[in-house]
Amino acid sequence: MPKIIEMTNAEIQYKIIQPDLSLSDFVERYWMLANLSESEKEIVVIPDGRIDIFFSYSANEPFHITLMGLESEPTQTVLPAQTLTFAINLKLLAVEYLLGMSLSNLLDKAHHLPLDFWGITKADLNNFDQFCDKVSKKATTLLPQEIDSRKQKLFELIYSSNGSLTVKELSERVYWSSRQINRYFNQQFGLSLKAYCNILRFRASFQHIKEGRLFPEQNFTDQAHFIKEVKKLSGVTPKELFKNKNDRFLQFSTLPKK
Repeated sequence: MPKIIEMTNAEIQYKIIQPDLSLSDFVERYWMLANLSESEKEIVVIPDGRIDIFFSYSANEPFHITLMGLESEPTQTVLPAQTLTFAINLKLLAVEYLLGMSLSNLLDKAHHLPLDFWGITKADLNNFDQFCDKVSKKATTLLPQEIDSRKQKLFELIYSSNGSLTVKELSERVYWSSRQINRYFNQQFGLSLKAYCNILRFRASFQHIKEGRLFPEQNFTDQAHFIKEVKKLSGVTPKELFKNKNDRFLQFSTLPKK
């Protein structure tokens, strides 16, 4: 049974569904975000280490599909009024094995995909559960027969450790040189392995910060290093992120309550 998380208020609806286990190396989750209000909402998108495919339309924008590369810095943007977005959060293995492409030129950038991408149409945004089922079936048909075992093991270690292992430790565990790993990361995703691990470590601190624990718990060197990294990737200090004025930090706002 997939894990489902739902949050609703008068203006914003948010729902998450986890993928089937067979897709867990490639798909992290599916989510739905709807701004039901008559006014736009200013938000800040902060790096979380995911590749996103958005299927969206609003009262003033036609249906469109957007591929977002990795983010390495906070981005201020606007969620238009009466907007509906369904999205796929992809893990990095999916870039090569499901999308069959490099995203090195899409660091902190977006790219419009064809309107028939994976056979999803505007009508599929009428039902989130059915959308997830359709996307899952399509992704399953794209699963490779073989995966480079070094890459698979590398990403298992990166995700399970929340980016806390050093490049040297990762290299030694997967028997793949640091130089080759960094070349792969730069060619595929547009940033180094260390930079990506820093993003994952930052993301792993979200829940701690939301609970008011404003000190390092993810192998940061010290408090000063923790504050510096949080400010670099969110634009604000841990204390300001905790306050999250007007719920403007999108990924932080949509964290489930524990």
